[in-house]
Amino acid sequence: MSIRSSRILLQPLTPGTRSSSHSLLARRITYLLRRFAPVLAPLVLVGVSHAQGTMDFSGATTLMQTFKTFAIYAGAVICFGGLIFAGIRMMSGRFQDAIPGLFGALFGAGVLGWGAGWIGSLTGQSM
Repeated sequence: MSIRSSRILLQPLTPGTRSSSHSLLARRITYLLRRFAPVLAPLVLVGVSHAQGTMDFSGATTLMQTFKTFAIYAGAVICFGGLIFAGIRMMSGRFQDAIPGLFGALFGAGVLGWGAGWIGSLTGQSM
């Protein structure tokens, strides 16, 4: 603190010196916050980390079961859609146009099998 700022603190507050004392107070608070922020931030985080053990993940299994069910239904719809698309193309004699439908059916089967199996393995569910 400089000599000038200590003189301001010792002077009586008059209407002309109030604004300078407010700016001095603001500077002082800013100074203190800058000094104590590195100490306060870890103390706040320590309190949050102690709450970690009380977190409840019982809804995670239900959520993953919902994702697994969606993967099964989406895979079945993709697979059947691809087979229907390929079947219509093959019945009309255009076998080359049926190949994308067959790959779509293969992709749907992959979503149906591997997707649901992977999602189930994340939560330890049996297939």
